[in-house]
Amino acid sequence: MGKQLRSQAWFGQTGRNGFIYRAWMKNQGIPDDEFGKPIIGICNTWSELTPCNAHFRELAESVKKGVIQAGGFPVEFPVMSLGETLMKPTTMLYRNLASMDVEESIRANPIDGVVLLCGCDKTTPSLIMGAASVDLPTIVVSGGAMLTGRYKGKPLATSDVWRIADKVTMGELEDSEIREMESCFGRSKGHCMVMGTASTMAVMTEALGMSLPGCAAIPAVDSRKKVIAQMSGREIMKMVEDDRKVSDVLTREAFENAIVVNSATGGSSNFVVHMLAIAGRVGIDLTLDDFDTIGSQVPLLTNLQPAGEFYMEDFYYAGGLPVVVKELSHLLKETPAVNGKSIVENSSDAENYDKNVLAEFKEPFQENAGIVVVYGNLCERGAVIKPAAASDELLVHTGKAVVFEDIEDYHARINSKDLQIDGTSVMVLKNAGPKGYPGMAEVGNMALPKQLLEKGITDVVRVSDGRMSGTAFGTTVLHVSPESAVGGTLALVENGDEIILDVPNRTLTLNVTEDELVSRKENWSPPDLGIKRGYIQLYLDHVEQADRGADMDFLVGKSVDVKLRESH
Repeated sequence: MGKQLRSQAWFGQTGRNGFIYRAWMKNQGIPDDEFGKPIIGICNTWSELTPCNAHFRELAESVKKGVIQAGGFPVEFPVMSLGETLMKPTTMLYRNLASMDVEESIRANPIDGVVLLCGCDKTTPSLIMGAASVDLPTIVVSGGAMLTGRYKGKPLATSDVWRIADKVTMGELEDSEIREMESCFGRSKGHCMVMGTASTMAVMTEALGMSLPGCAAIPAVDSRKKVIAQMSGREIMKMVEDDRKVSDVLTREAFENAIVVNSATGGSSNFVVHMLAIAGRVGIDLTLDDFDTIGSQVPLLTNLQPAGEFYMEDFYYAGGLPVVVKELSHLLKETPAVNGKSIVENSSDAENYDKNVLAEFKEPFQENAGIVVVYGNLCERGAVIKPAAASDELLVHTGKAVVFEDIEDYHARINSKDLQIDGTSVMVLKNAGPKGYPGMAEVGNMALPKQLLEKGITDVVRVSDGRMSGTAFGTTVLHVSPESAVGGTLALVENGDEIILDVPNRTLTLNVTEDELVSRKENWSPPDLGIKRGYIQLYLDHVEQADRGADMDFLVGKSVDVKLRESH
């Protein structure tokens, strides 16, 4: 090992401090000669409250094997786990807190390199954000998607949940049948089985170069997931040897590559807010406009739900992300991944085994499939829409606003017979942004009211400062910035106001005079959430707007060395 190991500042000491550092570790049965080896931290988000990551204890054992085989000393440690399906009000509220846990856990301990185990939506960006802020050699092992559910002989997946919800609204499903469907849905460990946010984050990680090639698509319960975990354990040892750090991988070009790949795979709109936050941690000047200018003209090469037909396990069997990267090679930059090769080089031998799932660049499933950014007086700092999940006929639309002041107002009134709404209306949800919810929850894809569903209407334009689940679909404008809770124009929208959406021309306009908006602003006051303590108060005081990644202002900036003082 050429470079002095960071862990030797602990275990290489003589005297009292060296005694304390080594002796207490030896109570786990560790031989003395282990303390001269590279210490590899395995950052584990396993939790029984995070079902998507329930297999991570087993996955960690595979990583340990690889580290030991390569001559290292693996140490597993827990950090805050973010269970998307259970946590209230939203895991996005705690993404930054988890990143702080990761950052400080890595920095404060005798670790030379890190393997991040992440899967469920926010665990991936939070772990990468935290690790990037310390900037040690780091590699990611994505947990993988669960197997596709089966119900009465047909596939059942996460995107179907939204359709099931509509059937419940219509009274077409009994509770007993829903319970049976639940049992057929999650039939293996792993995260959502469609190209939702969890799978998008896995794809993002591989496209950034932060994981080994092929890692993103391997199903959670496929034995090859254990193999790539073991190989990642070996690879982190090479990274420590070469001193190949996060900042060497997360270059400006790597972010541009990931934007292109996300567009081609039909990735979640949540990709935007997480990429902006990660870029901020390594000092890369990534902006909202980059997602449009770099990615909006990229064709869709994957036929995966929610934008398509198939599922994540089909994606893997068809050849996985390396096939997509190979098809995009003429658009991608040659930047080093964790193994020292570029993602293009890593994918050069990929083969497409199913063209129903993965298309060639010259014959895509859809043209111009990336995230589009719109601007206007309703979103002065931008908002995003995913055309691949939208209805073509609604991408240019003018309609009257039907306003919900917050998500509670929406739930209270959405199925009221008194709600004045039709197929041309624009549903508007306020106070769902970073400060207003708080946490910027996945509520922007508001379910349609029963009265529209009864008429056969399945989509209307929806506008919100919140997010939507990556498993969802619809003509939904999201991440409106500045949000309503800080006095953005969205806060001033009233029922009946005319809203004009023009996706081809990148505009979202509230057709109300400036004088009227000034008058309304004079009568507006910010919402009082009644929160005066703890992490949430810290979050409210320091969280940035969606167009900047919704990170905390004091966490943004390139990593710097922090001198650690002795503890004894």
